[in-house]
Amino acid sequence: MTQPIPPQPAAPALIQLNGITKTLKGQQQPRTILSGVDLSLHSGESVAILGRSGSGKSTLLSLIGLFDRPDGGQYLLEGTDISRIAERKAAALRSARFGFVFQRFFLLKSLTAAQNVAMALVNGQGWLARRKRRTRVMEALDQVGIAHLAKSKPPRLSGGEQQRVAIARALVRDPKILLADEPTGALDTETGNLVIEALHSATQRGCGLILVTHDHAHANKMGTVLRLTDGKLAVAQEQVVV
Repeated sequence: MTQPIPPQPAAPALIQLNGITKTLKGQQQPRTILSGVDLSLHSGESVAILGRSGSGKSTLLSLIGLFDRPDGGQYLLEGTDISRIAERKAAALRSARFGFVFQRFFLLKSLTAAQNVAMALVNGQGWLARRKRRTRVMEALDQVGIAHLAKSKPPRLSGGEQQRVAIARALVRDPKILLADEPTGALDTETGNLVIEALHSATQRGCGLILVTHDHAHANKMGTVLRLTDGKLAVAQEQVVV
């Protein structure tokens, strides 16, 4: 008699935030900006975060990307508690697990698109043979539809093309988590749509995506739309509005 195959345990979430708090301290009165944030992200999922300017969206993304630490709560990365992780280990995790895309492209104007993408491999992956490095770079550029612009330098590229180079740079390390902070803020609607499509396509390869945006139409292309209000995340009631 054939023995039934026992069910496999579910993989832990890529990201699990439980009751995350953060207070901004400056010259004026300290201000609590995150006051109990709960969030989970699994492989292949996409989440959009909406919120007013100053609501804490970028602060939250900075905490998730390990550029900062929460004051309270728990941060699990693939099931491991990293809430109080040391900076040296955080830097290693940023390189190994995360890809980042910002509103500004942060491209080096003197380098070609391919060379800009390759910088992520040099800085984050150690030494790679030239042929292997070129293959990885061209695959990343092809994923965002601009492999034909590999030899072009940023001044000769449009804003949308430059942002797709930046996305390729984030993808070339094959990250498990992609964090995008207002990546279409400086782009027109049509170009912004192309950038969002390039970002979202990463989830089809198992990457988890968190998008911070003011654009409801772009947010609605994500699997889940959340709003950050009064320091907490909740499902956005305006999710269906376009």
